[in-house]
Amino acid sequence: VDLRMDFSSRRSPVLCTRGCVATSQPLASEAGLRVLRAGGNAADACVAAAAALNVTEPCMTGIGGDAFCLYYDATTKTVRGLNGSGRAPSGLDLATARAAATAATGDPAPSALPIESVHCMTVPGAAAAWCDTLSLFGSGMPLSQVLAPAVELAEGGFAVGPVSALSWRELEYQLTRWAEQGFDHPGVAAFLPGGRAPQDGQWVTNPELGATLRLLAEHGKPGFYSGRVAEAMVATVRRMGGTLSMSDLSQHSSEEVTPLCVEFEGHVVWELPPNGQGLVALLCLAILNEKMDELRSLEHNSAAYLHLLAEALRLAFAQGAEAIADADALAATLGVEWGAGISSRAPALWEAMLSGAHTSALASMLDAAKVMDEAVAALPRSAASETVYLCAVDGEGNACSFINSNYAGFGTGIVPDGCGFTLQNRGANFSLVEGHPNALGPSKRPYHTIIPGMLTRSDGALAGPFGVMGGFMQPQGHVQVLLNMLLHGMDPQSALDAPRLLLEPAPPVHALNAAEASRSSGVEVYLEDGISAAAADGLRAKGHTVRAVHTHRAEVAGAARRRFGKGQIIQARWRLTEGGVAKAVLWAGSDPRGDGCAMGW
Repeated sequence: VDLRMDFSSRRSPVLCTRGCVATSQPLASEAGLRVLRAGGNAADACVAAAAALNVTEPCMTGIGGDAFCLYYDATTKTVRGLNGSGRAPSGLDLATARAAATAATGDPAPSALPIESVHCMTVPGAAAAWCDTLSLFGSGMPLSQVLAPAVELAEGGFAVGPVSALSWRELEYQLTRWAEQGFDHPGVAAFLPGGRAPQDGQWVTNPELGATLRLLAEHGKPGFYSGRVAEAMVATVRRMGGTLSMSDLSQHSSEEVTPLCVEFEGHVVWELPPNGQGLVALLCLAILNEKMDELRSLEHNSAAYLHLLAEALRLAFAQGAEAIADADALAATLGVEWGAGISSRAPALWEAMLSGAHTSALASMLDAAKVMDEAVAALPRSAASETVYLCAVDGEGNACSFINSNYAGFGTGIVPDGCGFTLQNRGANFSLVEGHPNALGPSKRPYHTIIPGMLTRSDGALAGPFGVMGGFMQPQGHVQVLLNMLLHGMDPQSALDAPRLLLEPAPPVHALNAAEASRSSGVEVYLEDGISAAAADGLRAKGHTVRAVHTHRAEVAGAARRRFGKGQIIQARWRLTEGGVAKAVLWAGSDPRGDGCAMGW
């Protein structure tokens, strides 16, 4: 695969009025559009597309991972949320995890599990999230009809896309390592036709995944969380040394949640509450709200502009490291009260963090001339780019913002026998520091990276779903594409095309525990190909450690651009018809760093 990714051509946004779907793979976009044209709504389309992506991009997502959803109801002009993340097995405690981490790394005081550990597996929440998205937000279209395009792709086959093929090949080791360690792992053959990862353009089928999807379509959640598939998950994980049980699966449930929001540039930005990191994006926007006069005066992607953005993101991540965790555990650990203003299920801590008084205090820490002297926590982990984000808007004006992931590529790389999907490794984001709000515990949800976004106008009208996938890049991507559209007037495609900044932890800082972070900035600033050498030099003069195209081309250009995430946006632009009726024209874009496209009608 020759992925030069020079961005030497241009692409117009897709404009339509009756409905639109944007994903990272054309076949998935077509699956969602097919459901829309058959009478489904935005939620139906997103589930159809997410299931199709499980087939076409298994190194990014799958039914063995987690999913989250934001849904805009055009009738009520409200935004609702669904947390579809799974929990740690009930038989896994902190002592067991710490002992396993020490045995694997030799570190007597590990702060996190090695990302390849079987104990990183958390209960897969995607299947329940698909079902619950339809029951809460869907049109009533049967699950079997929604999943039909994915079943067709799995059983009939598809040609692997270039970006998917490259990632599949790079991550092949995740699939083969269990057998190399002496474990019986027959299920992995579903992803290695002929014993190897497929090439771009190679025709691939996955009939075992097709059979799993048919069970879910016929029986709903019990078709996945009990019976043959559940038994295979438990047997395979336990064979690899894990603790998953049948009760862990049968007791899993999604949770409808009230989204958090901040006002920004005449709009309202919506994110899901923790255990996801949408709070980081909102905190960064709230900090920037205090600096808008300064930000408006700066040239896009200049040194001064990127410095302000990087410092605001550092502060937001530092705050998030202490407040993003399983909500119940957070309240118990910190002794905080449950809030009332944002949600009865939100610790008052989140409300206080998003308050003007708090964000003004944070903004006052920013220095336009140099990196902050104050100790600020480094980022948790490297911003891996394996996740899928997708979105849809239907003809009635409803919108769905949806994200689905295995976490790191194929996740654990464990394939339950005869099931055709891999199990996630989301538990890698737990802290192993006793007493930390995000410390691993039985049946606990970890700090989660995947975040869908939604934008509304100040009058409650839809402005559109948006998102940028890719580990800890996600809040960074959310902030940058929103600034591109709302501050710089870019259309969705141009906002996604624009080169990005990425903050990554400076070695060796990898822990979520803020107290262990470096006393320096703890961060390296990656500048994507297209950001000027002058901007890079200006950032260095302010004290940043910078990796840019003129000094580290292999890390920020070509195929390496994938580290800056892959996003989708559908923007509703409202116009009055000749009869004086407000009509939304949908403007959609899909990230050039992926294989995808937006499709509308």
